[in-house]
Amino acid sequence: MNNKISNSKIILASKSPRRKEILENAGYDIEIRIQNADETLPDGISPEKAVQRLAAIKASAVERQSGETVIGADTVVTVDGEILGKPKDENDAFLMLKKLSGREHEVFTGVCVITDNNKTVFSERSAVQFRTLSDEEIFTYIKSGEPMDKAGAYAVQGLAGEFAKVVCGSFYNVMGFPIETFNKKFLEILKIY
Repeated sequence: MNNKISNSKIILASKSPRRKEILENAGYDIEIRIQNADETLPDGISPEKAVQRLAAIKASAVERQSGETVIGADTVVTVDGEILGKPKDENDAFLMLKKLSGREHEVFTGVCVITDNNKTVFSERSAVQFRTLSDEEIFTYIKSGEPMDKAGAYAVQGLAGEFAKVVCGSFYNVMGFPIETFNKKFLEILKIY
């Protein structure tokens, strides 16, 4: 591994504690650096293109010093072609969870990696199956507070693990960062140096 980049500071352009945790557990030394950016998406954009675009917007918005690697990421949940982001309030969370109840849906995470000489953008897809939830179960879950800052209003690694199961693809992708694919892509980036 080339020390020029492997020893460089890695900046995560995300305030997600889950992404930071996943990267640190994989051995990366991470610094959080976020910058507000316009995350407006064009109508009709596919989930795959949406997360790639948002990841690139987040990574590009951060001021990067020479030698630093910036990582941006974004996750969405989709069902029936509808993109579900983070719920605006408890009612929005209820509607999302009701829509996902008893069904399979897709989770897409886009990742953008920017170095001195390279910009790589990719996305990963996973499928998740929800068991059927009663309204009471949904209300109880919402009252836990867990759904409020999560795409699709749930955290598969948390309390939602009782009713949500990853049936295809990466569990970490559903958490918000596809570390397995990132590691492979990052090794490819290292070869460029």
